[in-house]
Amino acid sequence: LDADAEALGKPYYRLSEFTEPCISPDQRWFAWGADEAGDQHFRLYVRNLETGLVAPAIEHGYGGFAFSPDSRFLYWVFRDPLSRPTKVFRRPVGGGPDELVYEEADPAFFLQVEPGTDEAIQLKVHNGEADEIWLVGDGAPPMRLAPRADGIHYDVVAWGGDLIIRTNADGAFDFKLMLADPAQPERAAWREWAPHRPGCFIAEVRAFGDRLVSMEWRDANPHLVIRDRAGREVAPEFPEPARSLELSGAGATPGTVRCLYQSPRTPPTWIDFDLATGERRAQTTGAPEGFSSSDYRVHRLEAQAADGELVPLTLLTSTAPGGPRPLYMYGYGSYGYSVEPTFSPAHLALVDRGMNVAIAHIRGGGERGPRWFEQVIGVGKKTSITDFIACADHLAEMGVTKAGQIVGHSLSAGGIVIGGSANLRPDLWAGLINQVPFVDVLTSLHDETNPLIPAAFAVWGDPSDPAVFDYVASYSPYENVTAQPYPAVLGYGGLLDNRVGYWEPAKWVARLRDRTTSARPALLKIDMTAGHQGHAGPQAEAERAAMFNAFALWAVGLAP
Repeated sequence: LDADAEALGKPYYRLSEFTEPCISPDQRWFAWGADEAGDQHFRLYVRNLETGLVAPAIEHGYGGFAFSPDSRFLYWVFRDPLSRPTKVFRRPVGGGPDELVYEEADPAFFLQVEPGTDEAIQLKVHNGEADEIWLVGDGAPPMRLAPRADGIHYDVVAWGGDLIIRTNADGAFDFKLMLADPAQPERAAWREWAPHRPGCFIAEVRAFGDRLVSMEWRDANPHLVIRDRAGREVAPEFPEPARSLELSGAGATPGTVRCLYQSPRTPPTWIDFDLATGERRAQTTGAPEGFSSSDYRVHRLEAQAADGELVPLTLLTSTAPGGPRPLYMYGYGSYGYSVEPTFSPAHLALVDRGMNVAIAHIRGGGERGPRWFEQVIGVGKKTSITDFIACADHLAEMGVTKAGQIVGHSLSAGGIVIGGSANLRPDLWAGLINQVPFVDVLTSLHDETNPLIPAAFAVWGDPSDPAVFDYVASYSPYENVTAQPYPAVLGYGGLLDNRVGYWEPAKWVARLRDRTTSARPALLKIDMTAGHQGHAGPQAEAERAAMFNAFALWAVGLAP
């Protein structure tokens, strides 16, 4: 696939964020999904690799798809007019009529399709409260592994002739691994294989031949663990105190697995690990020309929150001597998503120009496992905001920076953290960058046309409950803007955003302008051709990063 060629002449082009382009099991068909408008309605394409012909596009895909085990069909998820994934269809790979496979009646649940076993694909129904997986074969009726139940999450991977189930059932809050027979996949027949270990969150499991490879989080860092059939473990060591690690796929040679490793000072590095010993077989680094990691340092710190909890911090600094520096700090804290400290040329550019850069791994994320997220569900969301403030205070107390010389940044649901921090502690910040921000929380939770809202009640709470309404109203950034001296603010939105409407940053900025008692500006930028992910393409992403950097440097006095 030449994505650049496909994008020519189109105002927007982005490959599916949910699945990589893939090849059918018989190696004859190639499929990919592309958003060509910026509204996240994906067109799905299937190319015959023998003839080069492309079948008529599937319209209104959600992004995910999977080939049937016999390579005759493509299973895909339909995105309805409200942008919700409501149905799964299958279509002959060469084109033809769609056949409905599954329809989800509950708008609070999402759908996705993935490869399953040698005989079936898996259809996953999920939200923040529960999971339900069906194995769907071409001839047999769908088979459900376990019915959805509040608080119970699980997923499945085929491993040889067995199924491995990753689940939090039976109180395994950091998850355990179970073994099942594909002929009897029901929960009652699951057998424990790798027990639950508190403090060791099993985040992902994949099978490679006779080895099972998992990504596990301990002490707010990812670890690679390789297990054989007897359950014996090999865990390669990594030297840096804060890092990002991603399972990529099979390695270049048989018996290896490839991972993508990086840190704030280490460029993306592809490493092949021996599945038997864990030893490194090969390593390729995508280092920019002229870059030297010895110019930077990475630190892992912990800030004490108001309730005594220790919040991890990743800090990137220069090796050059000096006292406190202005600080750029990013945080997210939502949906159990872990913010991994990756290599960012934009962050290095800030350090080169006199700033320090930090990531606050606040509660609401997944860096310390599911409990890190569950502490902020419903009437606990203020914790994400106060954790972010505690991290800024801690770095100022350490002498890394000074209050009033910090620029905070987040996006989407993290907009609550930025907006809430502005309301609670405007003195801390020189500037705040809020990207496609969820800031008008109370109004949005009443918007039945928003595709995320039915599922959002499990996370934010249902405002039809008066107690929930009052709690959300007490922290929602828009509702709590008051007459006080706010820092400089940059609100950024996308006109085609169907998750966080462009009106949210617009309303928030308008209210800040009306009520602030300082002379610092509240700026608004709406990208007129982009959606929630921003405008597509590396050039557009670089321009947006440059705009954010320019604002941050100006806000702390390092640029005119």
